[in-house]
Amino acid sequence: MRFYLNLNFVRKAVAATLAGSFAFGVCLGAQTAHPAAATAESRFIDALIAKMTLDEKIGQMSQVSYKDTDPALRDPLVRQGQVGAFLFVTDPAEVNRLQHIAVEQTRLHIPILFGFDVIHGFRTIYPIPLALASSWDPALVEQVQANAAREASAAGIRWTFAPMVDIARDPRWGRIMEGAGEDPFLGSRIAEAQVRGFQGATLGAPDRILACVKHFAGYGGAAGGRDYDQADISDEQLFNVYLPPFHAAEQAGAATFMAAYMDLNGVPASGNRFLLHDVLRTDWGFKGFVVSDWETVPNLVTHGFAADPADAAARAVNAGVDMEMTSHVYRDHLAADIKSGAVSMTAIDHAVRAILEAKYNLGLFTQPYTDPARASREFLSADQRNEARIAAQRSAVLLRNEGHTLPLSKAVHSIAVIGAMADSKPDTMGSWSLAGRQSDAVTILSGIRSKLGASVDVRYAPGVELQRPQASIFDEQFPPTPQTLLTPAQRDDAFRQAIDTVKTSDIALLVLGEGQNMNGEHASRATLNLPGKQQELLEAAVATGKPVVVVLLNGRPLDITWASQHVSAILEAWYPGTEGGNAIADLLFGDAVPGGKLPVTWPRNVGQIPTFYAHTLSQSPGDRDAMYWDESSAPLYPFGYGLSYAPITIDHLLLSSPELHSGGTLNAMVTLKNTGAVDADQTVQLYTHQRAGSASRPIRELKGFVRVHLRAGETRAVTIPLHAEDLRFWSAANHAWALEPGLFDVWIGDSSTAAEHATFTLAR
Repeated sequence: MRFYLNLNFVRKAVAATLAGSFAFGVCLGAQTAHPAAATAESRFIDALIAKMTLDEKIGQMSQVSYKDTDPALRDPLVRQGQVGAFLFVTDPAEVNRLQHIAVEQTRLHIPILFGFDVIHGFRTIYPIPLALASSWDPALVEQVQANAAREASAAGIRWTFAPMVDIARDPRWGRIMEGAGEDPFLGSRIAEAQVRGFQGATLGAPDRILACVKHFAGYGGAAGGRDYDQADISDEQLFNVYLPPFHAAEQAGAATFMAAYMDLNGVPASGNRFLLHDVLRTDWGFKGFVVSDWETVPNLVTHGFAADPADAAARAVNAGVDMEMTSHVYRDHLAADIKSGAVSMTAIDHAVRAILEAKYNLGLFTQPYTDPARASREFLSADQRNEARIAAQRSAVLLRNEGHTLPLSKAVHSIAVIGAMADSKPDTMGSWSLAGRQSDAVTILSGIRSKLGASVDVRYAPGVELQRPQASIFDEQFPPTPQTLLTPAQRDDAFRQAIDTVKTSDIALLVLGEGQNMNGEHASRATLNLPGKQQELLEAAVATGKPVVVVLLNGRPLDITWASQHVSAILEAWYPGTEGGNAIADLLFGDAVPGGKLPVTWPRNVGQIPTFYAHTLSQSPGDRDAMYWDESSAPLYPFGYGLSYAPITIDHLLLSSPELHSGGTLNAMVTLKNTGAVDADQTVQLYTHQRAGSASRPIRELKGFVRVHLRAGETRAVTIPLHAEDLRFWSAANHAWALEPGLFDVWIGDSSTAAEHATFTLAR
C-alpha cells in the first residue's frame, strides 16, 4: 500500500538529510520525555535548523488558510517550503496529498502541521464549552475533548485552536459561549481538563492533538462586550482573574498558545512582549510556540501600533509570536527585517525551534500521514453519540421547577412543541460546529417523538422564525436555518397556529433562545432580550392557561426575568450538540436528572452588566442587592446555581483544623443527604473570604468543588481539600504575590450563596 511505502520513504529521506545526526527512536511527549529522548530531540532539531535557509525557516513560521488560498498556489507554496501549517483542511485524503508533497518533494522533508477549530467536537458535536463548564465535571470535560481529538486526528488534524480560557463577565460578548464563564478557579480546572483531553498524558499518541490555549490574554474583558474592542484591565484583575486559567493550562502541559486580537491596556496582544515573553515564557517557563490569531500580525498596523507591515512583522516576532496565522507578513518582510537588524537570527531560530519541537513531539517526522480508514471508524461512532448524549444531560441546568412540573409524565395525551429552534439542527449543535454535519443532529422535537412514540400526540408549530440582521462570518461555512416566513401575513399566521396548538394540547414546551449564529465570534449584542417575537410568543402561550415549560437554547445568559415569574419550569440546555434532542428528552421525561450548575451569574437585565459574585464588600455591603432605585441589583440566578429533581441537603460543616499553614492543606467536611425519590447529583462548592490584608479581597471566592452522585435516600460524607496555595493573590498594594496570615471565612453549599459557615486562621 502506498500509505506504508511512503512512511519508509519519510524515514530514509530525513535520515539522509540529517546524516549522522541520530537514529530515530520512539517519540515521547514533552510532558514525560526521558532525558535521553530530550537529547536525541535536541540533536535532531539542531541538525535540521543548521541546514535550513532563511526562507525555509520563515516558511515554518507561516500558517496558510487552505480555503482562502488560490488552489493554483497551494502545491507550489508547499514545494517551496513556505507552509509550516495549514488551516481548514479536513479531508484526510487531501491532508495526505499535501503531506506527501511536503515530505517527498521539499529539500528537508519537513512535515506540515494541520490545524482546525476543534472547539466542542469534530464530526460528533458535543455541548458548547460554556455548557461543559456547567457540568462542573472536569473528568467529563477531559473525556469530551479526548473524544474530539480522536475524530479530528482521524482526519489528519493534529492541532486544535482550543481551549478558549478567557474569563468572561459580560454576556453581551458573543464568545462567552466558548469559555468556562466568570470564575478563575472553575475556569482553571476546566482549562486543565481540556488540555489533558486534547493532548493526553504523552504528546505523540496517534489519537491526540496539540492544544492551543487562547486568547492570550484579556480578550474576555473587551469594553462593552464588543468583540475585538480594547480591554483595559488592572494588574489586580489581570493576575487574579484573567490569567489564572491560562497559567493552569500551561502547567497542564499545553503545547501552544494563541495571541489575542485586542489591545490590552493600550498594547496589542500580538505585539505585547510583556504578555508573550515576560509572563508566558520568563515567569511561567512556557517552552511551546505561540501562534497569532487571524491576521493579527498585519493588524498591528491597523491598531496604530506598527508603522508598516515590515515593522509589524518585527514587533510580532520580537514580542514572541512564533507563527503567523493566515496572513503572510512574515513571508513578505522578515528577510528584510533580518537584513536591517530589526529582527535577529536568534529570534528566528528560537521560533522555528519551538515549531519543529512540536512537530517532533507529535511524531510527525516518523508518522506524518493519517490512515483514511480511521475516519470511517471514528466519525459519529456509537460510543461518540452515547458520550455526546451523556455530556448534554450533565451540562443542562434546571433554573426553575415550581410544583415539580418536571419531569413530565410519559402518559400525557398531547404535547405542543413550540419555537423556531425546536426542530432546527444547526441551533441544536451551536456555533463553532464547523466540521459537524447538520444532518447528523437530533433536534428536541425529534428526541421527544422518539422518546414518546406514537402513543402521545406530539404537535409542532414554530410560531416565529429567528434571523440575525447582519450575516455571521461563519454563515457560509455553517449555514443557519433558512427563513420560510417571508411576508407579514405568513408570520402572523404562523404565530396564530402556534398558539392554537398550545390551546388544544395538554402541555406546551417552548424552545426559546438565540440562533446559533447569534453567538460566537463577531456576535456581540447590545441587549439580552429574546430575539424576534419570542417574548410575545411566550406571553401568549402562558395566557392560554395551559402548563408551559421553557427549554433554552443559547450561548449566554438572556433576559428571562418575565419567564422566571410566569413559567413553572425552565431548563437551560445551552447548545447541546449532535445528541442534544435525545438528551433533553431524557431530562424532560425523567430518564436523566439535571445536575448542572451555572458557571456565570445570571443578570435580571442588561443594565446590571457586568455582574459577578466575587465582588469586594464595598462601602455598604448590606445594600448590595438594592444599589439601583428602579430595580433589584441582585442577580436573577447566582453563580453556581442549579436545581434537581431530588432535594439534596448539605450541612454539618467541619474543618480538619482551625489553622492552615503555608504549603499545607485543610479539609472541609460536610454531610449530604438525598431526601428525594430519585437518584441525583449535587455539586458541593467551597468558598472563602480573607477578612483583612494588604488589599480588599472578594466577598467570596470559589476554592474547591466536587460533583457527587447520591442514590435516593442516601446520606454521604464529602470532603473538599483547601490548599493554602489557592489563597495566594496578587496584591495591588505591594505589586507582588501575597499569601497573608489572618482570619478566613469558609462556606460550603450548592451555589455562591452557600450558607454552611466556619472560620480558620492562615498561620504564619
